[in-house]
Amino acid sequence: MNNTAHTTSSAPTSLWKMRLRLMRKSLKTGWDIFKENPVGMVGLVIIVFFALLAILHPILMATVWDPGTYDPITGYDFKTLIHPSPPSWLPQPDNPMYKPSFRHILGTDPLGRDVLSQLMYSTRSEFLLGVGAALVTVLIATTVGAVSAYYGGLIDILFMRMADVMMMLPFIAILIVLSSLFQFKMIHLAIVYGILAGFGGTTIVIKSQALTIKVKSYIEAARIAGGGDGHIIFTHLVPNLLPLSFLYMMFTVTGAIFSEAVLSFFGLLDIRMSWGLMIQTAQAAGYLLNSWKYWYLMFPAGLSITLLCAAFYLVGRAMDEVVNPRLRKR
Repeated sequence: MNNTAHTTSSAPTSLWKMRLRLMRKSLKTGWDIFKENPVGMVGLVIIVFFALLAILHPILMATVWDPGTYDPITGYDFKTLIHPSPPSWLPQPDNPMYKPSFRHILGTDPLGRDVLSQLMYSTRSEFLLGVGAALVTVLIATTVGAVSAYYGGLIDILFMRMADVMMMLPFIAILIVLSSLFQFKMIHLAIVYGILAGFGGTTIVIKSQALTIKVKSYIEAARIAGGGDGHIIFTHLVPNLLPLSFLYMMFTVTGAIFSEAVLSFFGLLDIRMSWGLMIQTAQAAGYLLNSWKYWYLMFPAGLSITLLCAAFYLVGRAMDEVVNPRLRKR
């Protein structure tokens, strides 16, 4: 009797160990394929670089930078007010901007705030926005795609027509209208963008993949063994769709970051600091058309938006080879 109970209790443990071994093997195989793609590695290096900026900012504020001078929202270099005869790189009495120098590596904005501090502080918000929107997209698209493929019929028609409508709608225009009607913060933008993307084209792609999994023999075996619809969908369909879902997370991050930059530029987000808001501040002060002379007001934030969006896109393209065996080099 005791031997039987011991055997029964050890079976689930052995099953989980086997699943973990298979997962580790799959991850190692995927990484070996990914690292052979130079495009993906370039994107990964850029993402790691910005992640380090986000991590370093609170450390610098706590150890090196004076919060009164380098705070990205309220900072101001009061030494400019008492300097008897400011040199050319210092702001003049009626202009609180520093040009790039050792004290302010990327200068200061029209309000006298350190640009590098703003850039590093905003990186954290951009990551949280992108990851939040991607998680919402994956949750919705994977669930809807699996349910639509499994049941078919009226449910499939309803979800697919909804996806068609979402694909026709311009996301930016919808977000501009919504943010002008409601008070939008980063979390609201992440959720709304994730919902729009989740019910859009991503659902169609994942549903197509779910149809190929639905006809596998183990799905029929699970049904014959008495598995319910929910068990089959969330135990067999959804886990096999996750690699493709993770791929489309990369593209969602890119769209979310770009949308934030556009909305912040128009002043439609209730946020303290972001890359888009840095550009909007320079534009509101009249420096947009003189960006060559005051490059430090526009170039760092604009380049950061471009690089981070491109990095996630490049990682997504490289992951396409991992997820789709037909694209792998022979």
